[in-house]
Amino acid sequence: MSRKAPREDFDDDGLRVSKPKEWAAGVPGVTAALRQSYAQMGAGRTALTLLRVNQKQGFDCPGCAWPEGDKRHVAEFCENGAKAVAEEATTRRVTREFFARHTVAELGRRGDLWLGQQGRLTEPMIKRSGSEHYEPVSWDEAFGLLAAELNALDSPDEAVFYTSGRTSNEAAFAYQLFARAFGTNNMPDCSNMCHESSGSALNETIGIGKGSVLLEDLYRADLIFVVGQNPGTNHPRMLSALEKAKKAGARVVAVNPLPEAGLMRFKNPQRPSGVTGRGTALADRFLQIRLNGDLALFQALNRLIVDEGAVDREFLDAHTAGYEELERHLKALDWDLVQEATGLTRAEIDATFGDVLGAERIVVCWAMGLTQHRNAVPTIREVVNFLLLRGNIGRPGAGVCPVRGHSNVQGDRTMGIFERPPAAFLDALAREFSFEPPRTHGLDTVGAIRAMRDGAAKVFLGMGGNFVRATPDSAVTEAAMRRCRLTAHVSTKLNRSHAVTGEQALILPTLGRTERDEQASGPQFVSVEDSMGMVHASQGRLAPASGHLLSEVAIVCRLARAVLPDSGIGWEAMERDYDVVRDHVSRVVPGFERFNERIREPGGFTLPHAPRDERRFPTATGKANLTVNELEVLRVPEGRLLLQTVRSHDQYNTTIYGMDDRYRGVKAGRRVVFVSPADLEALGLADGARVDLVSEWSDGVERRAPGFRIVAYPTARGCAAAYFPETNVLVPLDSTAEVSNTPTSKSIVVRLVPAEEAALP
Repeated sequence: MSRKAPREDFDDDGLRVSKPKEWAAGVPGVTAALRQSYAQMGAGRTALTLLRVNQKQGFDCPGCAWPEGDKRHVAEFCENGAKAVAEEATTRRVTREFFARHTVAELGRRGDLWLGQQGRLTEPMIKRSGSEHYEPVSWDEAFGLLAAELNALDSPDEAVFYTSGRTSNEAAFAYQLFARAFGTNNMPDCSNMCHESSGSALNETIGIGKGSVLLEDLYRADLIFVVGQNPGTNHPRMLSALEKAKKAGARVVAVNPLPEAGLMRFKNPQRPSGVTGRGTALADRFLQIRLNGDLALFQALNRLIVDEGAVDREFLDAHTAGYEELERHLKALDWDLVQEATGLTRAEIDATFGDVLGAERIVVCWAMGLTQHRNAVPTIREVVNFLLLRGNIGRPGAGVCPVRGHSNVQGDRTMGIFERPPAAFLDALAREFSFEPPRTHGLDTVGAIRAMRDGAAKVFLGMGGNFVRATPDSAVTEAAMRRCRLTAHVSTKLNRSHAVTGEQALILPTLGRTERDEQASGPQFVSVEDSMGMVHASQGRLAPASGHLLSEVAIVCRLARAVLPDSGIGWEAMERDYDVVRDHVSRVVPGFERFNERIREPGGFTLPHAPRDERRFPTATGKANLTVNELEVLRVPEGRLLLQTVRSHDQYNTTIYGMDDRYRGVKAGRRVVFVSPADLEALGLADGARVDLVSEWSDGVERRAPGFRIVAYPTARGCAAAYFPETNVLVPLDSTAEVSNTPTSKSIVVRLVPAEEAALP
């Protein structure tokens, strides 16, 4: 039997800290997955659902975007994937009676875990102007209100259309079509907060903003760098791929400020050695780098490659531009700055260079540890330099591998969810639908928050996600949302964004990945694109959580008909049969020719990738661009630390599954800050002490996250870590990456103020 939703909120009163783990998964991972699944779904529903996740005839996991490969296990999911499925397929329900009992203000005082644990949303709800409660509303009235507010705007650019990475290809394409037919490119999405820096750097250097490797390339690699990434928590199925690569002879270099369990050793629960044995050691070398030191590391390796004469001259001459400028820049590298920036010794860098020289095929994987710094784009450009110098893009077993987070975040961008769409995409859209889409660039996430804050944007529509908890500068973001005339969210579960409302607010409940989608033409399926450009179908089988739910595609199409009754676009046909959407996609988006035919093939199809497939680089120069990136050391004032925000093992993005972080030794609490024992001694602070975290930024505004317990932890000197979204309040809205405008959530200068001092008047 599943358990009822909790009545009482969660706190840190029972917080306990123990020694961090030195390995990931194993039997505890299986136990945790099943415990969470049984609590949310019950035993029978658990078996029915988990055996279909990530199967060729099943549904795509609503968690991460890691690919499955052609051969699937019976249990093709990880611990956190099971938790994501359980959250969606839960038997708990949020009804109109729930909203009658709880005011919006009361919901706003509840924690993220409590809100999410209440269950699935069951019918459209409205908070009317001046009301303290949500109340039921018909779909027709909800769409009518949205249409009235949108059409009353002085300009289409006063609306914001946000997208979360769980949105399917079909829904994303329809959504961007609606926004552009309405007249705006204001389409911020969760990419703006994570891999926007990757896309910016890769588009400039290799001509496509996606990774260049397939899963098979990892198995053929000689050397794999895992940089700024914690796969054991964020992409657990990646551990199986690394294990397979290791067995094929690959070496793994882990580069991270924290010694994460998932980087060290993996006990694969699908193998006997992972149940009763010691599992597989993953990282052959661990470089405990200082936060923001990655550019310096790869620039040092590139200098050594040039000095050694170990470049692939034939490849460079045929396929790249800018080598001479890069060589001159590298020759002037200051090794003292490298050591200061990285915190590594010259011996550690030289040993890593030995690994590089011994490898013909190299893959570099990375995640938020690279993308959320002011110099994130130059850092990733330097990673590309590293691979290009030895010809490691465009051949098997080598390439760039930005590991995306949410399960269709890459697909959403492919479908046109982008505030700065390329002209070719807009031209194709115009030809297909006979209207002229807007050409002016729209607002990204940070821009949208500024616009709402300043009164320049008045209506916000979120397609999934939890906008106010995913974004920086929480106090500013929440105040900005409250200035809107109308905020509306397409959601499966309750979250804090529903409690931070404009003058009026709508909750529009939608089907989940696990559920049947029946439209007028019959059962439907959707498609997603994984982190490596594989597109495949997803079809749920469970009965919907409520008879009042609509699919994302249906919500978009009905809203579009209400807002744009004379658009001449076949919204009704697209809602009736998703094949119609896919036919449109096939004529608009390159690589999706014969979409309806190929998506029905088991396992789907691979999108073309010119650098990988042809060693053709569609850049401004027609070649892969080597770039010159200035090395700047991020120095912090005395008595301060550099903070990075991280996930616990009991969360996925802003969804909190529980209060434990098993691998880091934290139980029954989340308000902890991990600090090196040496830094604690220098600061005169003790393990277990209570402190407020106060960030420092050039605007002089004090941003404070109160009530954190210090945990002495083996992180890099001068660096600290704490969980988001609790620490998003510390990230200044205007502290963003150059070029990509991504919030700098991995480079926050903070001071730790003892609780007793913070309490003084």
